[in-house]
Amino acid sequence: MKCLVLAAGYATRLYPLTENYPKPLLKVGDKTILNWLLDDITQTRMVDDIILVSNHKFADTFKRWAKRLEYPVTVLDDGTETNETRLGAVKDISFAINTLGIDDDLLVIAGDNLNDFSFKEFICYANEKGTSCIMRYFEPDISKLRKAGVIRIDDDDRILHMVEKPEAPESNWCTPPYYVYRRDDLKLVDVGIRSGCGTDAPGSFIAWLSTVVPVHAYLMPGNRYDVGDLESYKEVQETFKGIQY
Repeated sequence: MKCLVLAAGYATRLYPLTENYPKPLLKVGDKTILNWLLDDITQTRMVDDIILVSNHKFADTFKRWAKRLEYPVTVLDDGTETNETRLGAVKDISFAINTLGIDDDLLVIAGDNLNDFSFKEFICYANEKGTSCIMRYFEPDISKLRKAGVIRIDDDDRILHMVEKPEAPESNWCTPPYYVYRRDDLKLVDVGIRSGCGTDAPGSFIAWLSTVVPVHAYLMPGNRYDVGDLESYKEVQETFKGIQY
């Protein structure tokens, strides 16, 4: 399995911190957000390659960061330079697959989130199901559901319906930007784009994919923290004081 990190956004809600610096490399405690994520993923020993997609503005910054790591990370530059001209997460996934000829199961994660749990059990769950998979958690706040991907599932965790940013959410099952794509399903990314699936939010492809092949939803075993604005960044810094795993 390979891991693809989506890190080509511009994080405008975090200006001025991210005006000239990528959000995934902001410090939380003694690590960057990305180091929290990738240190865990490498420790699972279930991923043999890590790829990061950046925009052109921050590509060199990510490459300098990658040189200091104890494990290899391939940094791809998607060529965009502004928030207005960004490709969007789904097209960045397509860009990485086609640029590197990826032909393997693929763990896809957004590079600007933090967890207090490991990805290991999620990968194991996907291996047991033998399908592409997503995570889910119960979200009681309808205003938050309207800003996220929301799913309806059956008794076997299979996705029956998924909508990104629904005005009238069908359930309280919210989906963070963590996915396992089976090797054969990677061939469908460009098919989904041509079929009209959204390309900005990363969940737009899996929403389309779940109408074509079985996709299952793993119950998230802990908490995920979205670093979306200055206030949430301060809250995450406080939460992660002294956390180790």
